[in-house]
Amino acid sequence: MERQSPLFSAFIYVCALLLAAVILAPILWLFIMSISPAGDLAAKPLRWWPQTVDFSRYAVLLSTIENSAGAAFTSSLRNSIEVAGMATIASIALAIPAGWAVSRTPSVGWSLSMVIGTYMLPPVALAVPLYMGLSHLGMLNNVFGLALVYLSILAPFTTWLMKSGFDSIPREIESAAMIDGAGLFQTLRIITLPLAGPVVATSSLFAFLLAWDEFFYALLFTSDQRAKTLTVAIADLAGGRVSDYGLIATAGVLAALPPVLIGLIMQRALVSGLTSGGVKG
Repeated sequence: MERQSPLFSAFIYVCALLLAAVILAPILWLFIMSISPAGDLAAKPLRWWPQTVDFSRYAVLLSTIENSAGAAFTSSLRNSIEVAGMATIASIALAIPAGWAVSRTPSVGWSLSMVIGTYMLPPVALAVPLYMGLSHLGMLNNVFGLALVYLSILAPFTTWLMKSGFDSIPREIESAAMIDGAGLFQTLRIITLPLAGPVVATSSLFAFLLAWDEFFYALLFTSDQRAKTLTVAIADLAGGRVSDYGLIATAGVLAALPPVLIGLIMQRALVSGLTSGGVKG
């Protein structure tokens, strides 16, 4: 292995530290705002570190007292987890067979290209037909209806990712299994899916993040706590004439925790899926 010069190594570390600072600085400031008294956030010049640490906003938002800000926040948090979880599971369940079919049958690849082309449309262009469809089915202001809408967004993306992962798996492995007597579904379950495991994990993570952060459809298709998601709840906190910026920052910190924890848990699979996507022949 070729040795790198100390100057080049120092340059790499400096670039890495700058990148980490750019990424982490807003998150650090968000946390500092969440524990700063309102007076410090309104002070001029701005105090970059609070004189006293105040964690009371976390207790407010995690409270379950009826008709409180905490009850609304925790309800929205639960709705976000349910909607993102259902949409992610459904999209992966569709993406695995669809991605494998497109990967192993290149002649139908045009169909995936057409579906992915829907991403070129702005969300507002699909708002009216989606609204009318949910209204006809009686699924407005419903977590299942919102998950169904998210599925229409996630399925093309996850299918494209899964197709790329299946492309990296040699077909000869599947052919050898079938020659040995394995059926199609048995081959997929025993051979193909374990090899595509990192790509499945990567697709699941990205699908969950897309559903977790979606705002436009959640705002349009929900009206109360039965289905309102976290992004809409945070927007509601900022909607008043006088906003508690510390409370909004606290909601942002709490909203970021689930995806961060999932990302840390799935970090190894995510890196493997992004770099290899399967096996290399």
